[in-house]
Amino acid sequence: MIACACMAPPRNLRAADGFSASKFNDSRNLENLNVDQELEVESDVLIECKDVYKSFGEKHILKGVSFKIRHGEAVGIIGPSGTGKSTILKIMAGLLTPDKGEVFIRGRRRHGLISDDEISGLRIGMVFQSAALFDSLTVRENVGFLLYENSSMSENQIATLVSQTLAAVGLKGVEDRLPSELSGGMKKRVALARSIIFDTTKDVIEPEVLLYDEPTAGLDPIASTVVEDLIRSVHLKGEDALGKPGKIASYVVVTHQHSTIRRAVDRLLFLYEGKVVWQGMTHEFTTSSNPIVQQFASGSLDGPIKY
Repeated sequence: MIACACMAPPRNLRAADGFSASKFNDSRNLENLNVDQELEVESDVLIECKDVYKSFGEKHILKGVSFKIRHGEAVGIIGPSGTGKSTILKIMAGLLTPDKGEVFIRGRRRHGLISDDEISGLRIGMVFQSAALFDSLTVRENVGFLLYENSSMSENQIATLVSQTLAAVGLKGVEDRLPSELSGGMKKRVALARSIIFDTTKDVIEPEVLLYDEPTAGLDPIASTVVEDLIRSVHLKGEDALGKPGKIASYVVVTHQHSTIRRAVDRLLFLYEGKVVWQGMTHEFTTSSNPIVQQFASGSLDGPIKY
């Protein structure tokens, strides 16, 4: 099942709201572009984007993007504004279709959007930059939205599970509040809880990939640290706020924040002019010889990136 954070209004819930990147696209400057080949076997690949293109009108956003997300990974997608980071995230989530190229979910090619019945074996959740909570619903109703709509669980079961999931992201006693009563950081945590909750009555629980679009945008440094650590904590290699192992198989974070790069991800994909121009581990980011990466890492006005 592919399930993203909800954007449409609720239906049945009660009472319910002169430079080219190709110049650096060679083996010398893409020093880590073959890192995929050194990772685990192909059976570990959960999502693969292969030669993906996307345009909006005359504006060409993605120009042949290829990469793989494997089981257990914590991946960051970085790069200057307007280079297609959020676009590729939405294509991975099934909210947009590529104009050209292919997207594979656990080895099976996706056709169309998230309604595809033939794609199974993976849950995909998305945490939007704005949190995308329904203003007229309580926190409990927001977090449990998909379960109220699509599961056979009772309201009491859902309410209990919502409270447990909120506690896992460090929130207690907020179930009856409206989004307008929450701080920006709390809204992000509610959105995270909504993305990680799932129907525990199912016989088979599919692994989940979480996609985060600028999760710390608009937050102060302390609130950003809280969210960054929570992203880590719900991963299968982490430990949530209740001290329990995380359940998220892999996650992808789109970010501009250096603190998020340092604290929340292990591997990086750098997008520039619609292409992946560099890949590498996080600790290699600040020592890369790629001039695009060097400029982005330092924040210098001198270099190939122009505004």
